[in-house]
Parts: sequence; structure tokens; C-alpha cells
Amino acid sequence: MSSARVDYIAPWWTFWLHSFPHINLRFQPVDRVFRPEEENYQQSLIFLVCVAAAGLGLTLLFLALYLSCLCCCRKEQAEESKRPQTCCVTWAAVIAGLIICSSVGVGFYGNSETNDGVYQLTYSLYNANHTLRGIDSLVAGTLGNMQHDLKQRVDRLDEIFATHKDYVKTLHFMQMMANNIIQQLSGLPDVNRAKLDLASLADKTATMEYYRWLSYLLLLILDLVICLVACLGLAKQSRWLLTTIMVFGVLILTLSWASLGAVTAAAVGTSDFCVSPDKFVMNHTKGHVSSDVVHYYLYCSQSLPNPFQQSMTIYQRSLTTMQIQIQGLLQFAVPLFPTAERDLLGIQRLLNSSESNLHQLTALLDCRSLHKDYLDALIGVCYDGVEGLLYLCLFSMLAACAFCTMLCAIPRAWKHITNKDRDYDDIDEEDPFNPQARRISVHNPSRANVHSFYSFSSSLGSQTSLQLPAPPSTSAPVSEYMNQSVLFGGNPRYENVPLIRRGSPPPSYSPSMRATYLSMTDGQNRHFGTDYQV
Repeated sequence: MSSARVDYIAPWWTFWLHSFPHINLRFQPVDRVFRPEEENYQQSLIFLVCVAAAGLGLTLLFLALYLSCLCCCRKEQAEESKRPQTCCVTWAAVIAGLIICSSVGVGFYGNSETNDGVYQLTYSLYNANHTLRGIDSLVAGTLGNMQHDLKQRVDRLDEIFATHKDYVKTLHFMQMMANNIIQQLSGLPDVNRAKLDLASLADKTATMEYYRWLSYLLLLILDLVICLVACLGLAKQSRWLLTTIMVFGVLILTLSWASLGAVTAAAVGTSDFCVSPDKFVMNHTKGHVSSDVVHYYLYCSQSLPNPFQQSMTIYQRSLTTMQIQIQGLLQFAVPLFPTAERDLLGIQRLLNSSESNLHQLTALLDCRSLHKDYLDALIGVCYDGVEGLLYLCLFSMLAACAFCTMLCAIPRAWKHITNKDRDYDDIDEEDPFNPQARRISVHNPSRANVHSFYSFSSSLGSQTSLQLPAPPSTSAPVSEYMNQSVLFGGNPRYENVPLIRRGSPPPSYSPSMRATYLSMTDGQNRHFGTDYQV
């Protein structure tokens, strides 16, 4: 029988992943058929993880060599060459940040798609398990009615009708019909015998998917946080932030390569199943379920015969015959044997219940329900699931490249910050116009209160060696000097006497004090000029 499907077509990306080389750990080619229980096939998937581990090792080796060259091959650069290097570091950080943000978006989409596919798989498994358990429950209930309840009532009626051989023959004929029903129901597939527990499989799959989804969500958030902190560290030129980003960058780089290997192996294995799912189901159910039954549910075609049609027909005919016989006994035997009415009515209720079970069982055994669940599971896994895994692979590759670029750019930024601090250290801190000296004075108020060379407290010997000039003859009141000294120093000091009426104030004065001083000096000059002319 052809395995071509009309209602399910494997997507192209499953064929592309299925064409990946399957090599075991001894570097021998392995068959691409999905056989997860075989050791060679398991090794072929582990080999893909090892390839990702080798990529991680090469990346770390490259970073180690790069950092070694950066530390050992330091050269003094001129100011003209510093500007392009800083520009390259900035652009590298910006590009790495954009790639990380894009990869996080791709990762969120892939994580959601994979979760949707697995949810559809588990939902289909629960539905299929409900159908199979319903079939098993109906078969078990009908067999119990026929083997125990019906037999007990027939045995009692056999004792009651012992004197009437025709009624005894009727009871034996009914027992033969019941045995036909038991025989037909016993030939149906037994879920317990096939050791198929879809509910347990769905529970394990849902639990694993929850932890996988949560792990990727935390990884995506961590990538985004590290990207933002890296941008903050470069903007503020903070060394401890850059050091923290270097440590976490190596961690995220390792996690990215590890997730790439695991997701690639999962995508290849799932694609091997999706290319030929019917073959795997046939091999897995061989020896437990008839091949005709498996074909009937896998393809559900009108051209395929229903393997349960003959059994259900015999079941229905036997049940109808038994109902006709019990109606005759109720009509003719009860007037002669009144004590038999209770057991005859009990058998009639049992047959009516079995007829209801027959209709439900016929509906559940129809291929359309289980076939729909089978197709939904395939579409969920092979379309949404594998597509999401491919997006997660893309996320891992982009994140690995972006963090590798960031780890290369951060040492350059560190070197730039070190050179900038060294340039500030070369400037005289005593210079009042040095920006760094101003920052130091802000953080060290005691340093800002040190007086200048002209201060009285700076040199006591200058007070005795310098002779104060005689005050000029002027009609300006004495309070003028006091006002000026209070304005500029807060307290009148004798060492500031030579600075009165000079053209410019000392360098330690602020611009606002200079403007005030010059305006008062101009007014005094005009006043002295008028006095001189007079």
C-alpha cells in the first residue's frame, strides 16, 4: 500500500533537516530512519550537540587569542588615531545591541511557536487517549454484563424452567448468542495489552515543554537585560559594569552555543519522524495491534475496509436475536412461571444497556475521530513545533555572534576609558581651571577651602615682611573698603588692601564677583576723577 498522504504533507524544512548528515560518535554514517530506541541513532543526535560544543570551544579560543593580542600588543596612539578607534568601538557596540534585540524578538516568536506546537500535540494525545479509554471501558462493561450478570440470571432461569424443555433450549440459545458477542468483543484491540498510555505520555511531554519554555524565557530576558546593562556601562564609562558584562557575556555565549546544539538535535530528530510518521507508528505497534487496524486509522480512506464491521454486525445480530427471545419468554413463560419475571426483566435491561454500548462503540471505533487527532498532532509537531525550533536556532546563532562582537568591543572601550583617565591624570590638579580639579573639589570640600597665595593664612611670614602702603588720600569713607572686603572675602583682611582699585580681581574670583567688582571700580574711578578735577 502506498504511503503517500493526501491530507498531510511534510513541510520543506523537515526534508531539509532530514538531509543533515547522521554520524555516530565513531564517525560512521547512520540510517536516517527515526529510531530513538537505537544507540547509533541516539549517537547521531549527540554528534550534533558535540559539533555545537566544538563551535563554542573555537569561539572561546578566538576570544582568548584576541584578548591576549590586545593586552600584549599595546602601542601608544596619537590623538588623531584615537578618534577612529573610539568610533569603531561605538559602532560595534551599537550593531551588537541591535543584533541582540533582533535575536530576542526572533527567540520570543520561536519559543511561542514551539510551545503552540507541543500544546497541540498534547491536546491531541489527550483526545486520542479519551477515545481509546472510552472504547476499552465500553468493551469491558459489555463483557462483564455478558460473562457474569447474564450467566447468573440464565442459570437461575434454567432451574426455574427445568420442567419445560422448550424454555430451557431458548435459554441455551441465548447463552450461545452471548458467547458470540463475547468472542467478537474479545477480538477488538486492547489498549492495555498494547501498553499504550497516551495520557502519561502527554503529561511527561507537557512537563518537559513547560520547563523548556520557562528556560528559554529566562534566557531571552537575561540576554535583553545584559544588552541594556552593556549600553549603560558604555554610556557611563563604568569599569565595574563592563567587568560584570564580560563575565555574563561569556556565560550567555556558552548558553547560546549549548542551546543551539540541543535545539538542532531536537529539530533534526523531529524532522526524521515528520518525514515518515506512518512508518514509525507501524513499527512501534507491530506485534500489539493488527496492521489492518493501524492502516485503517492512519489513512481513514473510504477505499479501506472497516476491520470492525464484521464484529459489530455479529454483535448487533446476536443482540437482536436475544431481545426477540426474551420478549417471547416474557409473553409466554411468565404466566406459567411468575417467579421468572424478575430475572427476565433483568436480562431485558441488560440487553438494552448492551445495545446502547453497541451504538457508542460503533461511533468510537470509527476512524475519523482518531485520524483527526493523529493529523492534529502531526501538524502541531511538524509545522509549528519544528518551525519554532528553527527560529530558536536562529536566535542562538545571532546571540552567539552578537555577544562575541560585544566581548571584542568591551576591552577596546576599557582601554579607551583608561587612556582618558591617564590624560586627566597628566593635568595639574592645582590648576583651578582643570575640570577634574573642580570635580575633586566637589567631592572633597576641605580641599576647596584652601586659600590662594595671597591668603593671610597661607603665609604668616609675608605679613611681617611686606610693608603695607599708606592709604591714599581720598574722600571715600572708610566703610567703602569694609563693604568691598565683606563682598569678596566675607571678613576684612589686611592682605587684600593692595588689591583695591586694581584693574582685575584675583583668579579665584567667580565671574559674577568679577562683574560686580568691575562695576564698582568704574564708579569709584569716575568719582575720583571728579574730585581730581575739582
